[in-house]
Amino acid sequence: MFGRRRPKEPPGPPSPAEVFASLRQNVLGLDPSTVGLAPAPGRPRVWAGLMDMGYPAQRWATVVVVGDGTVSLYTSSGGGVIGAGTHPGVAAAADRWLSALDGQLALLPDTDPPGLPAPGQVVIRALLFGGAQHSVTAAEDDLGYRRHPAYPLFHVAQEVITQMRLVQEAGPAR
Repeated sequence: MFGRRRPKEPPGPPSPAEVFASLRQNVLGLDPSTVGLAPAPGRPRVWAGLMDMGYPAQRWATVVVVGDGTVSLYTSSGGGVIGAGTHPGVAAAADRWLSALDGQLALLPDTDPPGLPAPGQVVIRALLFGGAQHSVTAAEDDLGYRRHPAYPLFHVAQEVITQMRLVQEAGPAR
């Protein structure tokens, strides 16, 4: 009736999806003052931006840009890019995106933050000083083909991705 208790096996490494969720939540739950961020003249409201993209089979990719120069791309299937903001082209594109989010905040309603998007959908999210989040969810095609009012924000975020890709394709600096 009472058998020997088997020792618990130590937990294995987290899955790629768990790492993705944790990294993303670290940004969403961050207090900007803890990393030295405060409103600035060119960007008085927005301290970070995220763009979540939904793919089939419960997969996502998230672009993260923080006002301290942090630029990353997280994927739920494993992999991604962390620390891309140290490259000048990436940093410039990231700065343009944060400025665009702040300047066009009216395109992102002040709503309860949505979860991750369905396949073919995109959530563009601005994190504001004071804790508010503004976001919009739209079809990726509508944003890409300029059929949604928030398309300018999508295209500037795509430039961040392009700059990260160009750095990756160039390989390590020699």
